[in-house]
Amino acid sequence: MIKVRTLLACAAVVGLSVATADAAQTLRIQSSFNSGDFANQYIIKNWLPKVPEMTNGEVEIELLPSGAVVPAKETADVITAGVLDGDFTTPIYFSGKNPAFAILGDLTAAYDSPMQQMGFCKDGSGEAVHQKVYDKVFGGKIKVVACGPYTRESLTATVEINGVDALQGKKVRTPQGLTSEVFRRAGATPVNIPYSEVYTALQTGIVEAADASAYVNNDAAGLNKIATFPIYPGIHSQAVMQLALNSKKWDSLSEAAQKGLRDWWYAAMEDLSKVAHEEDEKLASRDRAGDAITVVDWAQAERDKFREIAKEAWSDYAGKSPEAKEALDAHISYMQSIGLLK
Repeated sequence: MIKVRTLLACAAVVGLSVATADAAQTLRIQSSFNSGDFANQYIIKNWLPKVPEMTNGEVEIELLPSGAVVPAKETADVITAGVLDGDFTTPIYFSGKNPAFAILGDLTAAYDSPMQQMGFCKDGSGEAVHQKVYDKVFGGKIKVVACGPYTRESLTATVEINGVDALQGKKVRTPQGLTSEVFRRAGATPVNIPYSEVYTALQTGIVEAADASAYVNNDAAGLNKIATFPIYPGIHSQAVMQLALNSKKWDSLSEAAQKGLRDWWYAAMEDLSKVAHEEDEKLASRDRAGDAITVVDWAQAERDKFREIAKEAWSDYAGKSPEAKEALDAHISYMQSIGLLK
């Protein structure tokens, strides 16, 4: 009898394992990371394996690099059509559909650290505001699971730009939207090209500087070797990343798996933020010690000047749509709550 019970128990465990495996679904998600980016490789190696564990075996993720299926600015459209299950990208790319995406994607020169802005999404009203804009634009077909930045970006440049006045007339690659407007007001000439074309644009002189990515990602992509005057710490961008899914895919998951997927994303991004900062510091120190690269660090007075220019742009840009104003108001309310703005 004991043997029979043992066999039945084993069979039940095996059956449960098979059921769990059968229930697992692989979500095809396109990111805005290039395949060789430090961030992309770190997430794939250290965090994708944790997805099944944190979602009770319901979910696995196939993370595709930028442009693998469609250009970055088209991922939301194909998610609604079911071509992709989701994206891991910045909503900046969708600012042509509603200006609110620019304010949500990168409120240029606003927060002092990624964790402050992560708090806006995770603990403040950030997720809800993102969702409201997505519902307005995409008719409820996309679920925003989580959002927040992981790094304060460097600005890579082929010439030395040591303050606001030095931006005058410089051709700077920026994503379309608010960031372009801030650089335009600072005297630069914004050029809107995809991230995947930044290397060639810097190499050929199409642009003299580029809002690209974190110092570590720019280093991995070889940008600092051809644009040898990187501004670090960055003056402008903490691009918000997001995890968004097709709403039907999201609804097909259990409540436990939904919570697990959100917890997974924030845990991964918080870890990535810490590790990326350590890598940034290490690489910048290495480059300061060498002769090939000049790491440019703006004086605080110049950073303050640039932020004042940005604040004027925030306010004007928020007037472009009701959703943009609501997004800016939410940011300002949160920044005031943490003492970042008066």
